[in-house]
Amino acid sequence: MAPSQRRVLVIGGSFSGLCVARDMSTHFLVTIVDAKEFFEYTPGVLRAYVKPKHFDALSFNLHPVIESKMGCKFIWGEVLKLNGDDKTAEIKPMFTNKNEIIDFDYCIICCGCNFNPNAESMWFPTVHEVTRQVSEWKEFDERYIEGRRRHIWAEWQKIKKQEDKNAKYLIIGAGFIGVEWVTELEHFFPKLDLAILDFLPQCLGPLPQYAKSYCVKYMDKHGIKQHYNQKYAKTDEFYEGLGYGKGVRPDREFSCIGVKASNYFMPEETLSKVGPGGGGWILMDMTLAATKADGTKWSVDSKGYARVYAVGDCNFGCVPSSDKDKKPGEWPIPPIPKISYPGEEEAIVALKNVEKTDHLVYGSKTTDCFGGKLEISEMHWPWGAGMFATSLGPDKACFVMGANWEKNSGYTCVYGSICAVQKEFIEQSKTNECRMGICGRLIWHFVHHTPLHLWGGGPRFGY
Repeated sequence: MAPSQRRVLVIGGSFSGLCVARDMSTHFLVTIVDAKEFFEYTPGVLRAYVKPKHFDALSFNLHPVIESKMGCKFIWGEVLKLNGDDKTAEIKPMFTNKNEIIDFDYCIICCGCNFNPNAESMWFPTVHEVTRQVSEWKEFDERYIEGRRRHIWAEWQKIKKQEDKNAKYLIIGAGFIGVEWVTELEHFFPKLDLAILDFLPQCLGPLPQYAKSYCVKYMDKHGIKQHYNQKYAKTDEFYEGLGYGKGVRPDREFSCIGVKASNYFMPEETLSKVGPGGGGWILMDMTLAATKADGTKWSVDSKGYARVYAVGDCNFGCVPSSDKDKKPGEWPIPPIPKISYPGEEEAIVALKNVEKTDHLVYGSKTTDCFGGKLEISEMHWPWGAGMFATSLGPDKACFVMGANWEKNSGYTCVYGSICAVQKEFIEQSKTNECRMGICGRLIWHFVHHTPLHLWGGGPRFGY
């Protein structure tokens, strides 16, 4: 079989999924499966809810980009079951009631995650069958780009009507999502009575003190009430303690407290019992291959090489040490934040491992171009996982580099209006890259294709 005939199944048209398709399309038969018809720049979607026309700058239809520009195949449908032994996937295509089975030689799972462990989230489209059945907004089919647009527009109208009545909003969770959302609301709907709550002593969790202080001062200046060291509870005493008065509740509450897994298609044996949102994350080893709970690879070929990889927000996000006394910093892979940069970095490692496996199993190549032994690469804690850009409305922001799993780690490098421009530039150039725009690709290509690594945990000369 010629190398060009090997089939790669990519689950998810996310940052990571499009990164995999871009790099592998010239050497493999790549098929991307996604339950929605469009790409959405998730880090910028909060702005769309307060400025609906901004959604057009964050999204595009996947089919023309994947099929016409990348030369890959796009299936609009939901993966219901992945079989690692047979190397098959059961898919429910969008426009048929009959499920289909497709096979693959390699599979890279890039399906991301969802938000709000306790309820449905506005920040991610409701596209999975199990969530659509119990959705709070069944009238909008967010598998369609127009359905997503209509939902955003309806939410904007609802907020606008409540602003006219000086409604009280409570944002639960003062991480970067909560801080961004409350400041976006304050800027575009200044008549709202806004408050933000967190159980930690300050906002922004483990980020450096200067970034926390900068955001606290901004919210103080703009009249946003802040409540820290407060555990959320739906009791009269709790709301009275926040100053709402006896028997008074907020007109609306927004939960911005965390993430949850949406790996509904994976067998139980491959999913974690613990982790953010109660577990359900795909277990992986150092090479990002999907594993069982005992650490053995879940799907392998006759030579023992992995055939299914999990990258980005869908995986467990770390490889803990077998020594339970070791701290996270001493683990083989410490906890990685569920943001776009490490997801794309993991995608590069996984696709390179697929290419190496293909050479070792089907070809005669056993060394790289420098004469070194061809070996499967291991993942590491990527230095870019410590970069966070937090918007404070459209005119202010702060940018942190070097953060990690330690409290107050990292450095606040840029802040103010310059950082707001920087965040806008990142948003537009990344969206352009994902839709195969030449400008975005020229700007971002070498971020994850760096031929020489001078710092970080990666190999000195690429993967």
